[in-house]
Amino acid sequence: MGQESTLGELTRIGVIGLGTMGAGIAEVLARAGIDVVGVERDEAGLARGRGHLEHSTHRAVERGKLTPAEREELLGRISSGVDLTAVADCPLIIEAIHERLDAKQELIARLDEICPAGTIIASNTSSLSVTELAAGTHRPSRVLGTHWFNPAPVMELVEVVGTVVTDPVVLDEVRDLVGRVGKIAVRAGDRAGFIANALLFGYLNNAVRMLEAHYATREDIDAAMRFGCGHPMGPLALLDLIGLDSAYEILDSMYHQSRDHLHAPAPLLKQLVTAGMLGRKTGRGFYTYAEADSPHVVDDAAPSVVAGVEPRPVRSVGVVGTGTMACGIVEVLARSGFDVVFRARSDDKVSAVRKRLVESLERGVQRGRLSAEERDAALARVTGTTDLDALAGCDLVVEAVVEELSVKRALFAALDEVMKPGAVLATTTSSLPVIECATATTRPRDVVGMHWFNPAPAMRLIEVVPTVLTAPDVTATVLAVSRAAGKHPVVCADRAGFIVNALLFPYLNDAVRMLEAHYASVDDIDTAMTVGCGHPMGPFALADVVGLDVTLAIQRTLYLEFREPGYAPAPLLEHLVKAGYLGRKTGRGFRDHSR
Repeated sequence: MGQESTLGELTRIGVIGLGTMGAGIAEVLARAGIDVVGVERDEAGLARGRGHLEHSTHRAVERGKLTPAEREELLGRISSGVDLTAVADCPLIIEAIHERLDAKQELIARLDEICPAGTIIASNTSSLSVTELAAGTHRPSRVLGTHWFNPAPVMELVEVVGTVVTDPVVLDEVRDLVGRVGKIAVRAGDRAGFIANALLFGYLNNAVRMLEAHYATREDIDAAMRFGCGHPMGPLALLDLIGLDSAYEILDSMYHQSRDHLHAPAPLLKQLVTAGMLGRKTGRGFYTYAEADSPHVVDDAAPSVVAGVEPRPVRSVGVVGTGTMACGIVEVLARSGFDVVFRARSDDKVSAVRKRLVESLERGVQRGRLSAEERDAALARVTGTTDLDALAGCDLVVEAVVEELSVKRALFAALDEVMKPGAVLATTTSSLPVIECATATTRPRDVVGMHWFNPAPAMRLIEVVPTVLTAPDVTATVLAVSRAAGKHPVVCADRAGFIVNALLFPYLNDAVRMLEAHYASVDDIDTAMTVGCGHPMGPFALADVVGLDVTLAIQRTLYLEFREPGYAPAPLLEHLVKAGYLGRKTGRGFRDHSR
């Protein structure tokens, strides 16, 4: 049986540890009208904590988020000292000390001695086991985790973490409290990293391994995830912001709990930490900054180029395919001044592509994105055909047909016979090996990957994927065409998933595993990643848009290439696909879209 509510009329909360996080939590609570009793270990820590509060609230006044009178009232609600017994009469105590298991266990055991049996003790851990923390008390049912995000006054998310013995009433009360102080609460099970960190840090670690393997540059990895997925920051820049030492500690803690190789900190991360290159706070991490704590990067590399070679001239481009991607590529290239010949399998499909192109360009005019003259000029540059031979004079051909290797290889063999010498042949594959397309021709040096993102007119990213046989000037040519089309190209090696899919789909798969293990709900996982990490869509909303069948196919490709056990598709994903629940396109995926 759950205990009766103790937090309904809560007016007093203890906060132990007034570092950046603890002081931020105290500020949030006080702003909501709650009296806060803050405790630090010594006078020096107390002075730093008061300094955090003074500085943060002063900035809030400068930005118009608090009046001077409100600031004084807020600060007046926070009392602080170094005597731990000052929190003994608080119905809820939040500890926010250093992320060390032994230190937290010692503190919580002491609180267990001095506080009444009904007191709720919440740990602000980001990665430690709440179960271990609770086990050392006489009240494990009243111990839980409340993982606030930094900086607490700004970040909206709080993960409320229950163990197998946490009283459900306690979880509900704390979740309600989080809502009352203006934050968004999600409920998570007690597993390594909870929701956000468990998904985020696996992805970040994967990005470090990608850089470590010289698979792509740091700038291209970060640009790929910003322009390809809409993330507010690239993974390496985000690690610099978090602090590489903090990231290492979180990953190390997660690995010791999960024993999942994907959580084992990448060796490069440990090397940087050992060298004292901790990110922005030291002025150097993956990037070099103007000074410590500065956001300004001073060693950004120039956009990707192929040194010492000139791109081949491209005036006319052929596009093979009639789907959404092919139509978008035709539109982008025609609007960018290229003459475009697209090839379809029937006259009806030629007419359908033309109709979609006209409609899309007309919408552009209506929305003020291009003039009527620009629309007409773009349409005049486009020719449709059912004859592959009509592409013979093109300088570049982009295939955008179905994602089946046998179909693509047959097409490249046919193009090899048709195209003029020196023409560049590009595949838009998102996961198949580009070298397989190249070896279907007698000119593998002229073949390259050119992975556009959907919808092509809106998405800025193009992944340029040379094979081990691709000529340098072919890579330079596709980079030049991409930039002429107003896109941001990044270069990566010919490896399954390239950059974006290799980072994105294991993250989606991890989210499915989290769901099938009943650690959190679909809504709480999606909320954690949108509110806590700033992603434009949560993993389940995104998988439903992409299609669960597509998600499964790409994850299988990654697993077969890398043989990484953690990449094995989640059984729940396979079951949903077998049931025909493919996402929005069928009306049902992780969510019901039929209503």
